[in-house]
Amino acid sequence: MRIAALPGDGIGQEVLPTAIQVLDAAAARESLTLSWTWFDWGCDYFKSNGRMMPENGLEILRDFDAIFLGAIGDPDVPDDVSLWNLLMPIRRDFDLFVNLRPVRSFDGLPSRVQLSSDRTIDFVIVRENTEGEYSESGGRSFRGTTREIAIQNDIFSRVGIERITRFAFEQARQRNGQVVSATKSNGIIHSMPFWDEVVAEVARDYPDVQSSKRLIDALAADLVLYPESFDVIVASNLYGDILSDLGAAIVGSLGIAPSANLAASRDVPSMFEPVHGSAPDIAGEGIANPIAAIWSGALMLEHLGSPRSAERIMHAIEETLRDPATRTADLDGTADTAGVRNAVLGFIASAH
Repeated sequence: MRIAALPGDGIGQEVLPTAIQVLDAAAARESLTLSWTWFDWGCDYFKSNGRMMPENGLEILRDFDAIFLGAIGDPDVPDDVSLWNLLMPIRRDFDLFVNLRPVRSFDGLPSRVQLSSDRTIDFVIVRENTEGEYSESGGRSFRGTTREIAIQNDIFSRVGIERITRFAFEQARQRNGQVVSATKSNGIIHSMPFWDEVVAEVARDYPDVQSSKRLIDALAADLVLYPESFDVIVASNLYGDILSDLGAAIVGSLGIAPSANLAASRDVPSMFEPVHGSAPDIAGEGIANPIAAIWSGALMLEHLGSPRSAERIMHAIEETLRDPATRTADLDGTADTAGVRNAVLGFIASAH
């Protein structure tokens, strides 16, 4: 398994090496070897070279089985430069059309919303990852004048909506058989009614899956009020991005929010990354929560055909999160990054 490791910026340079130690330990239990190739691309690379990655960066990455990314972003580099010159090209050139973001509660880790003792949170957000609101279409005119305007065009295609919806329904078949589609067709007159129409067409092919649509504002409220009622949420690029941050906050923090960027073809690598950003305010302090990166790594191992290694990691995460002494401060714990790593490694080593 040849994996490209891109720590990136800020706490990415701390959580990714930590997660890789865990992945290596879990893989070793299955007599597997992970071959890592490290790349120093990111904002520091940009400051030295004027680019976020080499000109042939995508061709270099194409030869790997997967990409493992830490975080991208630096206060000294505009976000539209850092994201649109590294993360976005990887997602779009490799057609990583699925952004899979699981959200679940853990024993011993109280949720941020009130739940009855017999209820748990366990849902997955299936986010369209290559079009929608995150489009390059548009522009700005009359810059720096009182006439300045900015036009941003959302791009929704039938193939884009259909394939992400089918993926969501297939996920539901493997889970509890329920899909909720996020929309705003009462206010956005073209793209969201089109989204609703295509989702409804796909739903007819899955009579065994219960489906519904919900306006994004009401859906956000229901995630806070009734998070235990959700199974699979399919959403556009923007809505999925926002809802997954909300979901992570409900169950604890962004520090336990993983993601998988899955390719339409096995001929290119999929990419796995924590949902959180580079967190420059705590970078270098050794206190960042590595669980999101570790969980993202578990998703990667499962994708690469090692489900037993992924199971070992998830068991270790579950055990580590039970105790405040092995949780970081964002989860009301007292451990630092190294302390969480050591706990996870200990559970992996002792598991049968």
